[in-house]
Amino acid sequence: MTDSPVPLADPHLVFDASEDRRDIVILGSTGSIGTQAIDLVLRNPGRFRVTGLSAAGGRVALLAEQAHRLGVRTVAVAQEDAVPALREALRERYGQQPLPGILAGPDAAAELAASECHTVLNGITGSIGLAPTLAALQAGRTLALANKESLIAGGPLVKELAKPAQIIPVDSEHAALFQALASGSRADVRKLVVTASGGPFRGRTRAELAGVTPQDALAHPTWAMGPVITVNSATLVNKGLEVIEAHLLYDIPFDRIEVVVHPQSYVHSMVEFTDGSTIAQATPPDMRGPIAIGLGWPERVPDAAPAFDWSKASTWEFFPLDDEAFPSVGLARHVGDLGGTAPAVFNAANEECVDAFLAGGLPFNGIVDTVAEVVAEHGDPGRGTSLTVADVLEAETWARARARELARKHTAEARA
Repeated sequence: MTDSPVPLADPHLVFDASEDRRDIVILGSTGSIGTQAIDLVLRNPGRFRVTGLSAAGGRVALLAEQAHRLGVRTVAVAQEDAVPALREALRERYGQQPLPGILAGPDAAAELAASECHTVLNGITGSIGLAPTLAALQAGRTLALANKESLIAGGPLVKELAKPAQIIPVDSEHAALFQALASGSRADVRKLVVTASGGPFRGRTRAELAGVTPQDALAHPTWAMGPVITVNSATLVNKGLEVIEAHLLYDIPFDRIEVVVHPQSYVHSMVEFTDGSTIAQATPPDMRGPIAIGLGWPERVPDAAPAFDWSKASTWEFFPLDDEAFPSVGLARHVGDLGGTAPAVFNAANEECVDAFLAGGLPFNGIVDTVAEVVAEHGDPGRGTSLTVADVLEAETWARARARELARKHTAEARA
């Protein structure tokens, strides 16, 4: 994996800030990131205008409402069979007014990402966000990246396409690192400190995690997120993915990226500099702040998210990560160091294992254990080989199939 001349995300550089009112495309508009981004846009009509929306196609009434309220040019859905229902929902909203254009199919989001706009917010969940990420970069758009999986699965491909400062991270942790890094030069950075809430099972031993249920795992103490990300937070796979993402975004070696547990989720991440100073970025848990950084940088959006009430007492705690109970972060470091298609295998296998867990077919500890088996079978992908989109897709297809096989095997053994 070759390094970029400069980090992919660099707060000291601005890719393109020429437009006073930025045209925005939102991918994954009916999800958590998308709906919060739309709230931010509607509160700042003089700064942002949404020209296109994409969604999977399962919530066409909401998508039609969003399209009408924002006055978009184009709507995209991944599920082609959702088009009739979407068109009917749009007619109910628009009446006799002309409807926006409709794109449909597996390539619809990528086509929309390449359309004329200033910034593409990729809020899609999962590695299916890779093609839209590459399309936005290829078209020269600023990419506000909430879809960490596309960077992780296609790291070398993304790094090859992205120009300096073209990517602005939207994950709360990486938006925090992005802001904290503005306090000094890259040469003065000693390490990145990525915070983790610890999820709903902080403090439990591996043995105590054996019997937890999907309902237990979905009860995140501080963040409201979709089911896959919420389970990833419970296993801390999400934190492992974020370590790989931080390495790719900021070109910091893995041994200088630390994870610390911070239950309150007030400090979103920190940068330690060589003089001993640590710069932390802190806000109450609310994704509209990171979204505003992604859409508005280098300018800030006033009142994008709530601020702290410093007149009230509060306690902020920090704990070391329990690697025995939560081995996912160590596995992610290994995978990131392997490079090639290994991160794509890690991510794809995890998505399948999370599905199996939510369906009641795999125990909680079995998620990371099974992912580790798939990664081990995949082996060393060869750091020096060039990577293509076809390579990533082939590796993901194999990883998903193998993860499903192993999940079924482990379930059968447990029930025998």
